[in-house]
Amino acid sequence: MSFKVLGLNIEVTPSSLAGSLLLVVIFTGLALASLQLSLIGALLWGVVAMLLYWISETLHQYGHFMAGRRVGYAMTGVRMWGVFGASVYPADEPTLPAATHIRRALGGAPVSIVIGIVVAVLALLLRDSLSAPVWGLLVLVAFLNFVYFGLGAFLPLGFTDGSTLLHYWNKA
Repeated sequence: MSFKVLGLNIEVTPSSLAGSLLLVVIFTGLALASLQLSLIGALLWGVVAMLLYWISETLHQYGHFMAGRRVGYAMTGVRMWGVFGASVYPADEPTLPAATHIRRALGGAPVSIVIGIVVAVLALLLRDSLSAPVWGLLVLVAFLNFVYFGLGAFLPLGFTDGSTLLHYWNKA
């Protein structure tokens, strides 16, 4: 299944549907353990958290898209797999200089880090006026964006931006 968001073709694979279910289970458990919600309330919280997770992933990928546009070699889409998203570039893309790969790889993390900081500040400013579940969602989104999609992107795990940077760094 695929659809367009922000000019990007988003491909949803069967493994990302399984990953979404896993996220709902994890987030529902987190809500049950920390927010004192009923099972239905926690399940609803888990579904909303899963949707916010994928929105965060899409915005991270949009940062790569914008960086690619700035260097003249934009990605065409995102393939969602498991609980991850992978940038998709044209099959006929020419061999590119290492600096181009580095600039594209550096596009996602800053977007995620800024989102994480902005949402964290909002959570702190609004803490006294929000319900615990809503405040918890803001904290989760801030954490996911700043730590997971932001700083975590630099880990060289073989499929992350950090791996791309490590591969091309000495070639630039």
